[in-house]
Amino acid sequence: MVQEPGHGLDLSGANQAGHQLFFANMTFARRGAPPLSPEQRAPWKRRDKNTLPGNGPAAEADGQMTLFDMAPDPKVVAARARLEERDLTRYCAVIVREHAQRAGWSKRQRNDVTRSLRLLQGLRLSPTAKIRATDVLQLRQYSGNVLSTIDVLAAAGLLIEDRPTRIERYFAAKTSTLPPVMKDQLEVWLQVLTNGAHQAPRQIPRDPGTIRAHILGIEPIIHAWAEAGLQSFAEVTRSDITAALDETRVRRHVAGNGLKSLFTTLKGRRLIFANPTRGMKASPKGSTIPLALDAAVIREELNSPNPVVALAVALVAFHALTKKQLSALRLTDISDGHLVLGNRDIPLAAPVRTRLATWLDHRNRTWPESANPHLLINRRTAPRLLPVSRQYPWTGLTLRPQVLREDRILHEIHATGGDVRRICDLFGLSVEGATRYLNTVEHPDLTVEGEQVRRT
Repeated sequence: MVQEPGHGLDLSGANQAGHQLFFANMTFARRGAPPLSPEQRAPWKRRDKNTLPGNGPAAEADGQMTLFDMAPDPKVVAARARLEERDLTRYCAVIVREHAQRAGWSKRQRNDVTRSLRLLQGLRLSPTAKIRATDVLQLRQYSGNVLSTIDVLAAAGLLIEDRPTRIERYFAAKTSTLPPVMKDQLEVWLQVLTNGAHQAPRQIPRDPGTIRAHILGIEPIIHAWAEAGLQSFAEVTRSDITAALDETRVRRHVAGNGLKSLFTTLKGRRLIFANPTRGMKASPKGSTIPLALDAAVIREELNSPNPVVALAVALVAFHALTKKQLSALRLTDISDGHLVLGNRDIPLAAPVRTRLATWLDHRNRTWPESANPHLLINRRTAPRLLPVSRQYPWTGLTLRPQVLREDRILHEIHATGGDVRRICDLFGLSVEGATRYLNTVEHPDLTVEGEQVRRT
């Protein structure tokens, strides 16, 4: 601004009275095609995707990032929440009423959701921007309702789901202490497993259970390599993998599959020079011997004063349900003393029907307005339509559902003298899964003086 024509730039002279600083590249505009008219832009509405319906596009909704993260003042937030007329609460009022009627919300819960929406209106930087799910989680420090508020915002089309999944949280916990290069390579692998790959080499997304098993199998091995000084998976050799698998006894098969998946993905993305697992034979699956449980322990849990515990233990102990099947059971799956589970029609045992009636009476007394269609509900899922966690109600019990299921199948295979066809039809097992129980018939560790141990 102060340079004279024909003279060089005098920086010292220009800075004598102070110098105005600017952020670099803030006014750069790439030359290209002329902008579209509003009529041409209407089918996509790119600029309006983060705004409330009925309101004009917000300048803050175009992706402007926050310069400073400052915690809001609780007093100011509480004062804003007391305002009655707000855009967000008015827009979501009908949806809140519909959710309350469909899920059987109490008046207190409906008021809590309305108050939470007012809190979010005060926390948002823009009055018309969509709300991130991670921002809704901040309502806990203001005694707000988180889960029901997220349901309402999702139904209104105002939610940006950015919460990490269970696999992402599990992956972050297992890889937080690894070297940066290893961690970046593992993140590429996780992304391919989760989302698949549309470029060569192509790959379909994997089941979350498979991904978790891969991480569980390779986690101790990669940490051992990191402690040995390796900084990248490109430094891993075939001998390193062989030595690691030889030391792995419990999860050798799972670890081998996980390492093959990891190095195949890294080689396909050209992050390593060669795949050290190429041509390696899969490790044989490890097999354990199912053992019978103490009948006194099962009988104690069957007579539990908690009706949901007694019902869950009875369904597994008599009909060998898995915890996944148990949490997904619906009220309509049981009719006239029969349980319909997929293609199987299971007549319920008399002790199961007794405990089922007790649980239904308790459920109707505790949550009379609940519209949750699932058989098992708790305080968290009663006002919603979600199933309970697979750990419910097993947390705090001495029995594990998988061990209890194995005990039931083991008793059946011994009672029928090794009838594989019967246990396959009765419990929905494959022939390979049933063979594991068949191998226990006349096993030397399960016999006493030549007589097989039977549960009384």
